Amino acid sequence: MTPLLEIEDLAVYAGDTGLLEPISLTLSRGERLTILGETGAGKSLLIQAIMGLLPSALRCSGRILIDGQDTASMGRKALQRLWGKRISMLPQEPWHSLDPLMRAGQQVAEVHRCVLHQGPGAAGEQTRLALAGVGLEQAENKLPGQLSGGMAQRLAFCAATAAGADLVLADEPTKGLDASRRDYIARLLRQKSEAGAVLTITHDVEVARQIGGRIMVMRAGQLVEQGSAEAVLDAPRGNYTRELIGAAPTNWPSQPPCSGAPGKPVLEGHRLAKTRGGKCLFENLDVSVGRGEILGITGDSGCGKSSLGDILLGLLQPDQGQVRRAPGVARHRYLKLYQDPPAAFAPRVRLARLFDDLIGLHKLDRHRLPPLLEQLRLRPALLERSAEEVSGGELQRLSIARALLLDPVFLFADEPVSRLDPITAREVVMLLADVARRHDCAVLLVSHNPDLVAKTCDRNIRLSPSPG
Repeated sequence: MTPLLEIEDLAVYAGDTGLLEPISLTLSRGERLTILGETGAGKSLLIQAIMGLLPSALRCSGRILIDGQDTASMGRKALQRLWGKRISMLPQEPWHSLDPLMRAGQQVAEVHRCVLHQGPGAAGEQTRLALAGVGLEQAENKLPGQLSGGMAQRLAFCAATAAGADLVLADEPTKGLDASRRDYIARLLRQKSEAGAVLTITHDVEVARQIGGRIMVMRAGQLVEQGSAEAVLDAPRGNYTRELIGAAPTNWPSQPPCSGAPGKPVLEGHRLAKTRGGKCLFENLDVSVGRGEILGITGDSGCGKSSLGDILLGLLQPDQGQVRRAPGVARHRYLKLYQDPPAAFAPRVRLARLFDDLIGLHKLDRHRLPPLLEQLRLRPALLERSAEEVSGGELQRLSIARALLLDPVFLFADEPVSRLDPITAREVVMLLADVARRHDCAVLLVSHNPDLVAKTCDRNIRLSPSPG
């Protein structure tokens, strides 16, 4: 039987620099393969190369065969005709695959109509079943901009898999999801492999364990270990694999609490209320965060965590209540780390230019940037690329470096490590905690992971929206 996917010595380059060293693999019907590794390991480049979506500044060598057909000889248009029916991709950032002007139900129904040629009635029924399956039954008439990051990711999954492609490529399909939704997506991927094959990119060890099948561990563009999921995760041979598995938030050291009482409040919210889509997210909520304090916000996807942070920053108006900020502090020192970093960077512009503009605008010391990049494990050469040419995790760390340059007094970190592998996530969260303690910066840390918040924050607010 011809494998659904064959890769022979595939490598990816930026100029003469190798980003992905030659890798070979085969994926047949009924198989599941998970690529596990840290941010920037080259995992997403592999999927982009398979789909023919590498940025123009990058090139690849080697062979990629889908159903025995060499994609290099097919041409781009012929390859695109396979999308949906034969091969489907769930991209790392849901906003890259969703039409911002099309409602959630329409995005899924369109696949049923245009790819599967179903009538409006059948397409609508299948769409409602799919949305209900991932907890989006109340979001059918909402635009992507009205959804949380986790909700948008679930919608993107529904749309990407609606046509029933034999080969599904899932790039970090569970990032930003709470544990129950994460487990559900993992079960869906297992089910997809029963009739086809699934290639999953993830840095979440638990997702890799639930999906099962085979695992390939990558680091810095190299394959370092491979085998069955049980063998790799239960008895890893390499030091890096052991470090990756052991870096889950449950194993993080607890941060020392804020010494004494928190400093003077930099932000206070009084009797805040917000309703979205007819559902009350929170009401009569009082929030105060002081200098040097780390306040955690937890709750399931779509419960209003990001909305609360946006209200405190003045990016969203509350239905009721008011927010007070410390007087005499420049507005640009109240900052946000976005859940989806591409939304915070101008496209098609060199990152070096964006940092130069920031440094010039606020008259900052440019010599502070290189040490920050080193601390965040970022190569200075990344600044020569645009936002589209680096991984989501690298872009998130660049956004953290940009924020720290501005000496924030308040930092709203909205799922700041949901795109990072466990090792890098631990380093970044510890860095944020260190910034809070050393520079008397208040941090509002939003996360769907209660273990991360418990290990990091001084206090925690859990949001549980009312059913109304």
